[in-house]
Amino acid sequence: MNHVSTSVSLLVAALFTGSSWIGVLAQGQSGTTPAADRAPGPDTDAIEARPPVWVRGPVVATPFLATSPGGYNPTQIRHAYGFDQISGNGAGQTIAIVDAYGNPNVVNDLTVFSSTYGLPAASISVYYPKGKPSVTNSGWALETNLDVQWAHAIAPGAKIAVVVAKSASLSDLLGAVDYAVKTVGAKQVSMSWGGSEFSSEASYDSHFNKTGVSFFASSGDNGAGVMWPACVPYVVAVGGTTLQLDSAGNIISETAWSGSGGGVSAYEAKPSWQGSWQSTTKRTVPDVSYNADPYTGFPVYITNYNGSTGWIMVGGTSAGAPQWAAQQALVNAARTTSLSNTASAAYSIAGSNYAADFRDITSGSNGYAAGAGYDYVTGLGSPKSAALVPALIAK
Repeated sequence: MNHVSTSVSLLVAALFTGSSWIGVLAQGQSGTTPAADRAPGPDTDAIEARPPVWVRGPVVATPFLATSPGGYNPTQIRHAYGFDQISGNGAGQTIAIVDAYGNPNVVNDLTVFSSTYGLPAASISVYYPKGKPSVTNSGWALETNLDVQWAHAIAPGAKIAVVVAKSASLSDLLGAVDYAVKTVGAKQVSMSWGGSEFSSEASYDSHFNKTGVSFFASSGDNGAGVMWPACVPYVVAVGGTTLQLDSAGNIISETAWSGSGGGVSAYEAKPSWQGSWQSTTKRTVPDVSYNADPYTGFPVYITNYNGSTGWIMVGGTSAGAPQWAAQQALVNAARTTSLSNTASAAYSIAGSNYAADFRDITSGSNGYAAGAGYDYVTGLGSPKSAALVPALIAK
């Protein structure tokens, strides 16, 4: 099940070292359905999620860290997707980054990232709902830094709340999601992790059905296939593209990335807002897309990554989820009330003025072929944020 080439390797939790597939080792579900807002039961402790982080480098335990950043910088990405045409910066909003194990150096590393790219100093807080993890994990630490640094790059005025799950179990991760909403009060929540679908998954969907809160999840990095919670109807599933830019950030091309997760859910019913966009009776993913190819990736600064400190070039659909969450912070900062279920709003907007708000990705494949309109690789497509953000504000 490995998906590793000579130039790309996938980082996973230390417990699963050697596997490059994002999935669930053991479902272990009892069929118990928790009440809304109740903490998940012990049966969820058997489920482990993985962070879909891809890095440039040889297939070795520790990919090469550089002394200077490589990949697209914030100025290029902001121009490519049109964020540089938006006046707001997300002030007054909180973006929750939910990851397992966290990174003890996340605050200092963000300071280095911000200083390097001339970004404002960030307002960042770290929360441990069930106490600090007893171990550190380099794969999850890198995931945490990617999410935090690039959410700040897109919405530099927003507060960043890093909500750390004590482990990668579904129980701890859902507890962190609940904490981000109830205690922290975040209106946009990024989840750059996932596991294989399981038969009782819909019983946990209430964790993401929250008024005025938008959830974003990466669709996976192993090509065609559906991951949970990306397939939850109340979650925006973010797929991946290969984005070619010139030095100024002008788009040369954007095509479907072969690693982008996508397909038809085995268990989740088709939400009404997917309507005529797809013809199945089940939920399909992704909903939208963003640059994910590690060959067109993002620079991330990290301290003590398997003993090394420096810059690493990162890709994967986990890069898109926090940046879509940051875009949502730009939206909610300009609204009187924050949006609920942004996925529904996105499809509605696409139905009204598709070409203005989304870049339709029509070439490339993850096993499914990308094509005109909605597809199982890139969903509706990538954001034309200069138009999409005002459209979401007006919703």
